Amino acid sequence: MLPRIRSTNSHFYSDIKQYLERLSPDGSVVSKKSRDLTLKLFGTVLTPQQVVERICDDVRKRGITGVLHYLRTLDNPEADANSIRVPVDRIREAHHRASPEFLRCIRTIRDNVTRFQTAILHRDVDVESSAGTRMRHRYVPLRRVGLCIPGGAAAYPSTVLMTAIPALCAGVKEIVAVSPPTKFGAFNDDVLATCFELGIQDVYAVGGAQGVAALAYGIEGIEPVDKIVGPGNLFVALAKKLVYGTVDIDSIAGPSEVTVITDHTTRPAFAASDLIAQAEHSPGASIVLSISEAMLDAIDSAIETQLQGLERSELATDSLKNFGASIFCRDEEEMIAVANTLAPEHLQISVDEPERFANAIRNAGAQFLGHYTPVALGDYAAGPSHVLPTGATARWASGLTSNDFLRSFSSVQFSLEALQAIGPTVSELANREGLTAHRESVSVRLRNN
Repeated sequence: MLPRIRSTNSHFYSDIKQYLERLSPDGSVVSKKSRDLTLKLFGTVLTPQQVVERICDDVRKRGITGVLHYLRTLDNPEADANSIRVPVDRIREAHHRASPEFLRCIRTIRDNVTRFQTAILHRDVDVESSAGTRMRHRYVPLRRVGLCIPGGAAAYPSTVLMTAIPALCAGVKEIVAVSPPTKFGAFNDDVLATCFELGIQDVYAVGGAQGVAALAYGIEGIEPVDKIVGPGNLFVALAKKLVYGTVDIDSIAGPSEVTVITDHTTRPAFAASDLIAQAEHSPGASIVLSISEAMLDAIDSAIETQLQGLERSELATDSLKNFGASIFCRDEEEMIAVANTLAPEHLQISVDEPERFANAIRNAGAQFLGHYTPVALGDYAAGPSHVLPTGATARWASGLTSNDFLRSFSSVQFSLEALQAIGPTVSELANREGLTAHRESVSVRLRNN
């Protein structure tokens, strides 16, 4: 089922590198629907990067006129300036129609995420000395944040929870959301009910690169934000990359990923379920590592069995064939090395003693330890955000947390006595650098006291 790669192959790491490049944010993995829309919109074949540059530049220059152009061409020919914002009454009604079971579900998740995100929140630090100095490192919440909520092929109230709650824990007061004007996006009752439950009333029916640009540059009716977070397709990722610097972003995310590490205790059915779960995002990358070819064969068989009963079986099958791999490694040390090279978004350590691997593998967006911790727990309910680094960026990037909605700055206060003590040191370095005005800003205070 899954393409087999063996570590004994002389091109082993070269094959892995090529695999990673295909799924990186700089790649060109888009759906057929997206390719067809690009041709419809511009009348010619463009790279995703070129598409995003045109859209963002148009929105930056023309504001709501630019946004409406793409809405009318791609989504709704009747769109106008008054139809972009989802009415607050519509959001409230969605919450009123929500089932008690669904509301209990999102409230349980809210409590779990809040507990975790509050516990890890940075606190101010004071460093004082008896010599009369006081240094503080302060944290303050961002004022206004924009959430990108996907809505092309499925509805994601989970993304509302996993992006908004960390921001709320940090103390962000203004949270706005953009989502495609579809039955899975801005017009989805579950998404809207979740927004209302969390106090988000500014929801805009605009997705894609034009939604990112509207948040970054601001348009009539949408004030610009300070930071944009949340997943999306390649066009959303590239748009976030383009506007970075005008605003902050969480990451430049690619397709969802999982790497499963196995041993002789792994249950093939469990491993298969985690691989299929990421593949159904379509595209989604699913990799399994083992030192046993028999285990890889058993997992392949379990995948084929489980795919038969799934709604998104065709999409998952396509992802498994195109972006999946079963990697046969010579020993545990090689599995660890391969996992660190892959630096996956989700690392499922489905072994008897998961801590041994967890301590040795530092490159992963999130780790899921043991046979009874499926990745879906992190996607939906555990507490850490499911917005995680992809495309091997977990070598240096981290998942979204409440701390990403804080900005920090220092505060310095010296007494006269402390200035007298440190003044010669400052003057010496200022002289060395030829910045005599710096030296004098200290000396003038010392001469006049």
